[in-house]
Amino acid sequence: MARDLRGFIKLLEDRGQLRRISASVSADLEIAEIANRMLQVGGPALLFENVQGAEFPVAINLMGTVERICWAMNLNKPEELEDLGKKLALLQQPKPPKKLSQAIDFGKVLFDVLKAKPNRNFFPACQQVILEEDEVDLKKIPMIRPYPGDAGQIITLGLVITKDCETGTPNVGVYRLQLQSHNTMTVHWLSVRGGARHLRKAAQMGKKLEIAIALGVDPLIIMAAATPIPVDLSEWLFAGLYGGSGVQLAKCKTLDLEVPADSEIVLEGTITPGEVLPDGPFGDHMGYYGGVEDSPLIHFHCMTHRRDPIYLTTFSGRPPKEEAMMAIALNRIYTPILRQQVSEIRDFFLPMEALSYKAAIISIDKSYPGQARRAALAFWSALPQFTYTKFVIVVDKEINIRDPRQVVWAISSKVDPVRDVFILPETPFDSLDFASEKVGLGGRMGIDATTKMYPETDHEWGEPLESDPAMAVKVSQRWSEYGLIDINLQEVDANKFGYEM
Repeated sequence: MARDLRGFIKLLEDRGQLRRISASVSADLEIAEIANRMLQVGGPALLFENVQGAEFPVAINLMGTVERICWAMNLNKPEELEDLGKKLALLQQPKPPKKLSQAIDFGKVLFDVLKAKPNRNFFPACQQVILEEDEVDLKKIPMIRPYPGDAGQIITLGLVITKDCETGTPNVGVYRLQLQSHNTMTVHWLSVRGGARHLRKAAQMGKKLEIAIALGVDPLIIMAAATPIPVDLSEWLFAGLYGGSGVQLAKCKTLDLEVPADSEIVLEGTITPGEVLPDGPFGDHMGYYGGVEDSPLIHFHCMTHRRDPIYLTTFSGRPPKEEAMMAIALNRIYTPILRQQVSEIRDFFLPMEALSYKAAIISIDKSYPGQARRAALAFWSALPQFTYTKFVIVVDKEINIRDPRQVVWAISSKVDPVRDVFILPETPFDSLDFASEKVGLGGRMGIDATTKMYPETDHEWGEPLESDPAMAVKVSQRWSEYGLIDINLQEVDANKFGYEM
């Protein structure tokens, strides 16, 4: 498969996971409404070939299932994501190998890093067409407006590329951009993000910040840019590790920045520190409209693109959305990294219905009193993205954390709210979360739903109910005799019990 957007679209089409829409559609609300219905049912990716008033087709819902995200990352099934996480965990906190097998494994990872280094492409496809200054017209890009209360058209899956004006270290992020005029946009990023840090340093040095937006890139690179784990590697190197080979980069025409050579469209511009415009409101991942916020204004003076480019987009909102599917995949990648940092954690799960980061369920191999509370506190500080997790539920290793029936049973049967629920007040909070009384400041709750031991409790814990082992074997052996062979007990539909798995 070619390592670009077109190669991934072809792969999806070959596997029956893409629909081409030739009917005339509007980028204003209509595309998002169609895509949202596909997302609700796990439907195929969509390529709109006839967007009203646009010269380019629009691709959406390409990463609308975990299966398709695995394909984008050159994997076949979600379980392989954990193998990738093990590789990243080894790079994050390398330890001297104690066995020959460990030395071999570490050597393989180092070899993968060498293969993952980006390469320079001097004849990039993204510069087949070059438009500068007065020729730049952002309104030619079929940006969507997802919700009726949105302030305008947006870019959502663009790689936003900046670099530290002192050290030259690049940062690649995925931030929302709002169209302001034919050659300007505002960028919405949190103050802790790399692009915001680069802008502050540029302001201190009295310089403008160079910024490039790469649109329609290999989805694998988007996944790498969305992986905020504390490893001292660039996003380009991450993408190479994910894909097994280095990303092809090209130098911008007017900026000292590099972008993926096979991007469909590249926008080149600058931000003058202190120059802002109101940005928003827009529908966000919390399921509400966000507020209006003054955001940095980008002036674009160059636009390059491939011949007949394809515009890739998505939108936020209450799950399921593409960002939720990406979070599920990243959950699998994080698991080995989290185990390495918090040794007692056996597994962890971020339910999509809890916005993929607001609530975490972790299982531990409990061996001493107070261990559940320690695990919850360690979880909150393990990785930066867990800073805004409001609820952490800790259960025993025997509990299937992906089965809500088992988790609810553990909470109901093992928790005394007075003893087992603890609150951390006034901690850093997601500014988009309206539940907090103060913007950017709120509480966190930990719930110890593990089996208690002395001195956590003064009485003996009851023996859990289990079937007679001999009878369980006998019934399994006679299952077909009962005339129930058509019922697979391993795949009972949880919806029949009022749950969604």
